[in-house]
Amino acid sequence: MKTLSLKAFFENPIFLASVTSWFFAQLIKAMIVLLSSRKKKAHDVFAALAWRTGGMPSSHAALVAAMTTSAAFTEGVGSNLFIVSLWLAFIVMRDAMGVRRSSGLQSRSLNALGKAVAERLDVEFKPVKEIHGHKPLEVVVGALLGVFIAMAYAFL
Repeated sequence: MKTLSLKAFFENPIFLASVTSWFFAQLIKAMIVLLSSRKKKAHDVFAALAWRTGGMPSSHAALVAAMTTSAAFTEGVGSNLFIVSLWLAFIVMRDAMGVRRSSGLQSRSLNALGKAVAERLDVEFKPVKEIHGHKPLEVVVGALLGVFIAMAYAFL
């Protein structure tokens, strides 16, 4: 049985590749926000770096792809850890493109309808939160980022 060690946890290649992939995906998102918006607000850049969902590249896809790739390199493709990681990655990436994206599009439509009805009937309307999912290309780019970062940890 392995002992619990905080140092071992933070030196684990699966952990390192996953966190690094998530961080770089969020950093790229923040840079895209910074370069593409006319009004460069520090709050928007920080939000993109820290917790904003959706956009290019998918940090969810980057994290699970790095985790799965690292598990393949450290434990082997026949290991239970790799199999569980692989299925988790499929679920997360499918959810990012499907359920979360659909929910975001539906909430946007509901907000537009609610706003129009509220203006017409002169009533108060509180919009629902719009969740931002991912387009397939954003998920693919995030996954590739995760795979490349995990490979760098494995080979460098």
